[in-house]
Amino acid sequence: MGWIIFILATLGWHIGMYGMFKKAGITPWKALIPFYNTWLIVEKCSIKKYWFWLQLIPIAGQFITIWITIIFSMFFGKFTLADHAAVVFLPFIYFPYLGFSDKVRWKGKEIVALYKKSPAREWVDAAVFAVVAATLIRTFVFEAYVIPSASMEKTLLISDFLFVNKMSYGPRLPITPLSFPFVHNTMPFSESKPSYLKWIQLPYKRLPGLGEVQRNDVVVFNFPEGDTIINEDNYRSENPYYDVLRRDYHGNRDELMAEHEILIHPMDKTDNYIKRCIAIAGDSMMIKDAKLYINGVLVPVPPDAQTDYFVTTNGTGFSDDFIQSLSLRTEDDENKEFFQTNVPNQYYFNMRAADLEKVKTQPNVVKIEPLVDNDKTLLFPYDSAHKWTIDNYGPIWIPKKGTTVTLSPDNIGLYKRLIQVYEGNTIDDNNGKYIINGKETTTYTFKYNYYWMMGDNRHRSQDSRFWGFVPETCIVGKASLVWFSYDGSMFHPRWSRFFKSIH
Repeated sequence: MGWIIFILATLGWHIGMYGMFKKAGITPWKALIPFYNTWLIVEKCSIKKYWFWLQLIPIAGQFITIWITIIFSMFFGKFTLADHAAVVFLPFIYFPYLGFSDKVRWKGKEIVALYKKSPAREWVDAAVFAVVAATLIRTFVFEAYVIPSASMEKTLLISDFLFVNKMSYGPRLPITPLSFPFVHNTMPFSESKPSYLKWIQLPYKRLPGLGEVQRNDVVVFNFPEGDTIINEDNYRSENPYYDVLRRDYHGNRDELMAEHEILIHPMDKTDNYIKRCIAIAGDSMMIKDAKLYINGVLVPVPPDAQTDYFVTTNGTGFSDDFIQSLSLRTEDDENKEFFQTNVPNQYYFNMRAADLEKVKTQPNVVKIEPLVDNDKTLLFPYDSAHKWTIDNYGPIWIPKKGTTVTLSPDNIGLYKRLIQVYEGNTIDDNNGKYIINGKETTTYTFKYNYYWMMGDNRHRSQDSRFWGFVPETCIVGKASLVWFSYDGSMFHPRWSRFFKSIH
């Protein structure tokens, strides 16, 4: 449907230009030649020639082309805001009107020379320019992001405000271009109303960047399993659709959809997540007893990452001053970082490696044990062939673009969603025979690179262990700088975190 609309709009634009060229005294068929037609408009309207060349700049040039056509419409005596809005939003209808209506004629430079903008129009033009410029920056250079959860603590804290650098890996062209400006996937003051229209969906394309995703980069990306959500409070990303489907409905989609409001997001409009990339395409990843190994090599824990420990004492507790010196939360039920457990003389700590060394020096400490979580609940790839747990996971190979794998019952659970959803194929499993796009095959060659993302606070992180690989198509950018941060209230800024680089 989107392509049909695009083709009809393109035809309408050129048909209208044909009539407008004829009225302007320009050979009409030349309106059908891309770029040459705008060169002729620039000449006819005495616009500086460098504007023609500036329109060749990717993305930004499209706005310059629109501006050139607005100038062209002014030579037909069209100066109102409604006229220019029609040029921007409905050129495939408005241009044929200008080109073929008996009520519209070419009026030339004289009418343009007489036109003077009103103060109100000056303000409107300034506002439009600001919106366009800010949208371009947000789309292709950097975007603001705020940390919503404790999954990256204490590398990143709840209510850290970040700049996400989209030039690091190359800005991704909009896949869903019809969207309300300055918001992601919901309208302002609404958590449920989409901020975009799916009339036009463009293929994935990324402009050249400064580099590629590297191990240990802190990356912002579109949540891969966020393509379908339960559009209700206490669901969406915090309680993902696929988890609810597996856990509560045992795979019965019809029953789930009958009881809940379902919303399907385009890939670039799924919720943004932020995690550390711990493995890149072609790597092999394994977690053994809560320790991470990449390609068989033990990976050091990031210095500000928090880890869970059980600390046993000789019967005495810890002073409030000592706990405060470690900056541990003790009152927030959801994110509590220190409390006494039900086991006598045992305390739970969620702390950094540097804090662990301080705890070791306390005279009342008898034993410190790292938490090893062997929970198997809802772990990717959700099949009986992989009996992995949160802290004993893998080994798992990260798919790499151009690499061919042999499909088998042991790995189809790992790769089926990639083949079907992320890479756009049909796939059927017929008793161990795999039918891809209608043809039986035993192999598959990946079209994209994939990544494995995990939070630094690994026992409080919904990450790749729960929903699998992140395709390159979902990568938004690299988290680069904390520009503002507050603790609980805007009136309690964390001054030490202002303009702090992210590592």
